[in-house]
Amino acid sequence: MIWITQLLNGVLLGGYYALLACGLSFMFGVMRIINLAHGDLAILCACMVFLIADQTGISPFVALIVALPLMAAIGFGLQRLMLERSLRAGMLVPLLTTFGLAIVIENGLFEYFGADSRSLAPYIGDFAFDSWAIPGNIYIGSLALLIFAVAVVLLGGLKLFLTHTSLGRAIRATAEDPDTAELVGINARHVYAVAAAIAVASAGLAGVFLAMRETFSPYSGPTQLIFAFEAVVIGGIGSLSGTLVGGIVLGIAQTFGAQIHPQGFLIAGHIVFLVVLAGRLAAGALQARGGLHRLFARRL
Repeated sequence: MIWITQLLNGVLLGGYYALLACGLSFMFGVMRIINLAHGDLAILCACMVFLIADQTGISPFVALIVALPLMAAIGFGLQRLMLERSLRAGMLVPLLTTFGLAIVIENGLFEYFGADSRSLAPYIGDFAFDSWAIPGNIYIGSLALLIFAVAVVLLGGLKLFLTHTSLGRAIRATAEDPDTAELVGINARHVYAVAAAIAVASAGLAGVFLAMRETFSPYSGPTQLIFAFEAVVIGGIGSLSGTLVGGIVLGIAQTFGAQIHPQGFLIAGHIVFLVVLAGRLAAGALQARGGLHRLFARRL
C-alpha cells in the first residue's frame, strides 16, 4: 500500500507543479516569452497575502480576493510598460528583461521582509495538515487535494475560455499570427496584456498555495521557476493539457525518487526532465533530417 500512497502523493504534488507551470506555459504559448521572473512573481503574491493575513488576521483564502486582481494588474502593466517594448528588439531582450525583473523582485522582497522563511500554514489552521482517509489505510492531504482540484479547474477553464469566448479566440488568433489578427480588427497589444494578466495571476495563485504547504523566503522564486519549466517541457511547451500531465509526471518522479534516496527528490525530477528533453531534441533532429532528405530528393 505504501506504493499506492506514494503514487497518489506524487499525483497531488504534480497538481501544484501544473498550477505553477500554467502561467509560464500560457505566456509562452501566446507571446513566445519565457518569463524568468515567473517564480519570483509567485513569491511576490505569497508575500502580499502573508502581509494582508498578518496585518488584518483574515484568512489567506479571503486575502486572495484582493491579491489576485492586483497580480493581474501587475501582469497587465508589465506587458504594456516592459515586455511589449522589449519584444520589438528581438527574442533575447525579453529574457534579459524578465531576468532583471526577477532580481529586482527578489531584492525588493529581501529589503522589506528580510531573509527569514515564512509560511501561511498557521493562518489556515488545521486545514494545513488535515487529511482524508480512503479504503486501504491511505490518507490524502486536504490541502494537496484542493491544490490539485484548483489546477484541474484552472487549466480546464482556460481551455474552455480559449475555445468558447470571443476574447479567447482572439488570444488564439494572436498567438498564431499577430499581424494577420491585426488585419481582421483584433487589438494584439490588448490581447497580449490580457494574456500576461492571466499568466501572472495564475502564478500568484500558485505562490499562495506554496506558502500554505511549506515555508518560503524572498529567494524561493528561482527554485519554483525550475520546477515550472521542467513541468512545461515534460508536458509540451504551450500545451495546457500537457502542462497538467508534465506536472504529474514530475511530481511522481520526485516522490518515488525521495523513497529511493534522501536526495532523490530533486535528482529524479531532473533526470526525467533531461530524458524527455533529450528525446524531444532527438525527435526534432530526426524530423529535420527527414525534411532535408525530402528536399534533396525533390531537387534531384
